[in-house]
Amino acid sequence: MRFIRRSANARVWVAMLAVVMLVAACGSDSDDDAVERGNVVVGSTNFSEQEIVANMYALVLEQAGYTVETRFQLGSREVVLPALENGDIDVYPEYVGTLLETLNGGAGEATSDTDATTELLRAQATERGITVLNPAPAQDRNGLVVTKETAERLALAKVSDLKAHAAELVFGGPPECPERPLCLQGYERAYDMAFKEFRPLDAAGPVTWAALDNGSIDVALMFTSQGIIADEGWVLLEEDAELQPAENIVPVMRDSVVTDEIAEVLNALSAKLTTEAITELNRKVDSEQADPRDVAKAWLLEAGLLTVNATPL
Repeated sequence: MRFIRRSANARVWVAMLAVVMLVAACGSDSDDDAVERGNVVVGSTNFSEQEIVANMYALVLEQAGYTVETRFQLGSREVVLPALENGDIDVYPEYVGTLLETLNGGAGEATSDTDATTELLRAQATERGITVLNPAPAQDRNGLVVTKETAERLALAKVSDLKAHAAELVFGGPPECPERPLCLQGYERAYDMAFKEFRPLDAAGPVTWAALDNGSIDVALMFTSQGIIADEGWVLLEEDAELQPAENIVPVMRDSVVTDEIAEVLNALSAKLTTEAITELNRKVDSEQADPRDVAKAWLLEAGLLTVNATPL
């Protein structure tokens, strides 16, 4: 009887061990799957607005329970778009018109119609394994900026006013500007003018601001949502040849990473982001030297998209 009791006990322990191992194995698989599903790498190109909006994406995704890694200020679109396609990043903010013209080889399909341009963009992006989520009301187009003194001296109000003087003026912008159909190349073609010289600077950042301020360039390629333009009293020339298309800010993401939950979270953010809001956030970063993450978090809190207890990145 003693032997029988020990054998029975042994059988019970073996059975219990088997159950524990089964539960542990199931738990391990589930945890691994959760980690794999929960990792998102948020990237950005190389100017303030991009880092602000990318921080917004990172903060709301982190609040939704995702493990977020950030890779900001990676470089121009020529660097960041391949990083998305190669899987080095999973999502970053884009602009509907410019991205469409990048993917279609400058075919001129982008227009001022946001919905039509976004539809064409999605068709192009699908072929590359990229999901285009909902565009925000906020737009940020390329724009030509001069100092108040230059505007008054040459009677400049519209971009077309530059034509009579372009041969004597130095144009400054990001290094890739001469090759882009919506940048220097596009302005010279659309307005039938040629500038005296192009000087490669940064992406409408401090180097460009200093060059415009000290007179080493006469015309600067900047972005229409930059609050520093008004702060400095500079003049944003009116676009009168309809060169620039709809440029709504839009999250773009790898197909293999996007989920319904991620799409819902980022689309809710985009729905509240206006041109006025991003212009003010840009001003805080560019003029007041505020931290992009801090202004992104403050705006999300005010917009009701982030809780007070959200963990900072």
